[in-house]
Order: sequence, then C-alpha cells, then structure tokens
Amino acid sequence: MDKLKMETPDLTQANIEKLAALFPACVAEARGEDGKLKKAVNFELLRQLLSDVVLEGEDGGHRKFIMVQLPEPCDEKSEAYKAGYPNICEIGKERIRRAAKKIAADNSDKPFDGGFRVFKLDDTNMTDVYYSAGEYDQGMLDQLVSNIKPDRTDLDLLFGCLLEWGLPLSMPYTSEQIEGCTVHTYNDGDLIACFDENIPDTVIKEIAKRQPLRAVFRDSSFAASPAKINVGEIFKMRAPDTRVKVL
Repeated sequence: MDKLKMETPDLTQANIEKLAALFPACVAEARGEDGKLKKAVNFELLRQLLSDVVLEGEDGGHRKFIMVQLPEPCDEKSEAYKAGYPNICEIGKERIRRAAKKIAADNSDKPFDGGFRVFKLDDTNMTDVYYSAGEYDQGMLDQLVSNIKPDRTDLDLLFGCLLEWGLPLSMPYTSEQIEGCTVHTYNDGDLIACFDENIPDTVIKEIAKRQPLRAVFRDSSFAASPAKINVGEIFKMRAPDTRVKVL
C-alpha cells in the first residue's frame, strides 16, 4: 500500500490560477517571505473589475452589489493620480460610471439605471456629552443648543436613521419642497423625514396625511415643547400607526 502524502494541497495558489484565467490583469508576481516569486492578487483592481462584470451581465436581470474599498492613496507619480484620481476609491467610482455609460449606450432601447451610492464609515451624528450636572457652566450653554454635530447634513441624519432601524440602504429615495421645507421620502413611505428648523403645522399635517411607516424630525424642528407635543397629537389623529422619532 502506497503511503499517503502528508501534505495539504496549496488551494490558495490553485484559486489564484483560476482568477488569473478569468481576470488576468488582476494577477501579478510578488516575492514571498522565502524570496521566491509567487503569483498574487491585486484585490483593489479585482473588486473594480467585478463591478463592471456585474453591471454588464447579459441575462437582462436586475442585480445589486456592494463594493468595499479602503481609500488607499495613489502614487503621486502614477497616471491615475495625474488624471485626477487621488485614491483607489475614486478610480473605482469612475470605472462604475464608465461601465454604466457604456451599457446605456449599447442598450439605448432598454431602460437602465446606472446610478450608485457611495458611503463611508463615520462616527455618530450626535454630539458627545460626558459632563455631569455639576460640571456645566454658563459658557458651555451655547455648545448645547443642538444635540447634533454642526457639520452633519440632512442626508447624514437620514441614512443614520436607516441604519438604526435596520432598513436597506439601496431603496429609492426622493426629496421635495413643501412650503419651503425639505421633505425626504424613502422607499415610497417606509420613512419620511424633515430636518428643517421650526416646521409649520401644515407641513407636519401633510407628512402625517401620507401615513408613512416612520416619521423623523430633529429637536430643533420645533420652536418649543408645546409644538413637539402637538406633532404627537397630529399623528395620533391622522396616522396612528406611524412611528415618530425626534433626534
């Protein structure tokens, strides 16, 4: 009986060979710890190429994908940097734009949505307050007028709420002006939000009339506590099943 070879097959290199056959531009030689040349994968380029392949599927199907990339800086001497792409993320976004543009041009008789969303990790939208009551003084009061960080936009607040409620980030989104207030509608009423200052009752009533599953405002949307209480009463009468949240 022949002895079994006590050696684990090198599955990594075998898989790299398979990737090389499909995406030859993504595989190059790199020197390993032992000084020998081995084939290695350029994962940044691979992710970008995969995004093109997903978009260019020939089955006519609808598909979604998530591309994750660290904003690794491009070499300042590289052609990409000179062309205006300071990091790998910017190259990836441009590849998706060009792939979408080509697909739209090649299929001008078919509806095609080549849009995409870009997110980056950040900390909370809310201000960090760690003081006890005895540590406050008069000079700190101006800093505590709003509980939301001053550099945050409406979209920051909107998508922060989506994450808190566990809603997918890829659903349709629209915004409109109602009596001078910006009203955001997510997925046809899964969530409606307005983060303007001093929202009039007429706008609150219009939002409640649409009976969204969730409605979100910020604390400064109301001039005083009675106005905030009034919002609750409006929704109780017009949209009792709506979950109302005030940031």
